[in-house]
Amino acid sequence: MSDSQRRMYIFLLVATIASQVGMQGWATILNNFCVDAASLDAFQVGLVQSVREVPGFLSLLVIYILLVLSEHRAAALSVLLLGLGVSMTGLFPSFWGVVFTTLLMSTGFHYYETLNQSLSLQYFSLEMAPVVLGRLRSVAAVANIGVGGLIFFLSGHLSYAQLFALIGGSVALMGLWAVFQDPSDKSLPAQHKKMILRARYWLYYALTFLSGSRRQIFMVFATFLLVKKFEYSLAAMSALFVVNNIVAWVANPIIGRMINRHGERALMSIEYVSAVLVFLTYAYTDSHILAGIMFILDYLCFNFAVCIRTYLQKIADKPDIAPSSAVGFTINHIAAVFIPALGGWLWLVDYRIPFLIGAALAVVSLVLAQFVRTPARA
Repeated sequence: MSDSQRRMYIFLLVATIASQVGMQGWATILNNFCVDAASLDAFQVGLVQSVREVPGFLSLLVIYILLVLSEHRAAALSVLLLGLGVSMTGLFPSFWGVVFTTLLMSTGFHYYETLNQSLSLQYFSLEMAPVVLGRLRSVAAVANIGVGGLIFFLSGHLSYAQLFALIGGSVALMGLWAVFQDPSDKSLPAQHKKMILRARYWLYYALTFLSGSRRQIFMVFATFLLVKKFEYSLAAMSALFVVNNIVAWVANPIIGRMINRHGERALMSIEYVSAVLVFLTYAYTDSHILAGIMFILDYLCFNFAVCIRTYLQKIADKPDIAPSSAVGFTINHIAAVFIPALGGWLWLVDYRIPFLIGAALAVVSLVLAQFVRTPARA
């Protein structure tokens, strides 16, 4: 790595750890908090998750933020906002309280993720980017293991408010550190600061849309299934997330190397075939053990979604990366705005329906993945 790449790598490493710790801690605690402290039902939880995706839907607005802030400064402030939102969650154990803090947390998380993708693809080469992205996700997984372990051991000793404050405060401190860093390289091509939509990126847009839709079913209904139907405790859920992150820690560097060796199309196909199996199992199993195993496989499969990012890097013009990343995040969250609420309502009819929808989305993704072509593997 050059000096500028090394500076950006360290910056993204700390910020990505902070972002993932904040989201992981929030996601691990939230369902138990909603059921035990806020007394929310499935429909209300679905509404909260829909609200969570509104900032993701509005990620394209980050293009206009870059008119007044540099990308790295906006990324740092996003991490800081994420930490503040998480730290406040436990103070408001009601539907509207959860909605408010979720909006704060989610705005920080989604804007950082948009900028993280853009910076990673700008600063690292076609061969280096998959490896760097894999390393970042792997190190973030190690941090998440620590978060899961912390929640597991402290869940019987600290209140929900204290757990949220501990995790959110740690994230905010890392965001504050990032605010005072400048890892930028002024010699890189300037990014377009307007919305970019190009017909030749249609497959990236379609795969991104389907990926976001499917992810919501995992984030919202797979976790809710384990808590509601199979009665997983907070300690059990935190232990499960620890296992997930151990798997991600081992798998992500391997996934990065596999992208360079086998290409995006092959790895996408593996992901989507596995997703069909996972969702059908969620829908029909009565075994809490099998459901937990599918939860781990589901989490592993979603690490393959990095292929969509590297696919964009290979087909996009350099100045298009930042605006295309922002547009991609918005497209990723179009369905995510209504799927949690719709799925929550359908859950009340039959809890299997959201998972059958997830299986159908995975089938469509599998078909579209066969059209993936990159310059190196045309």
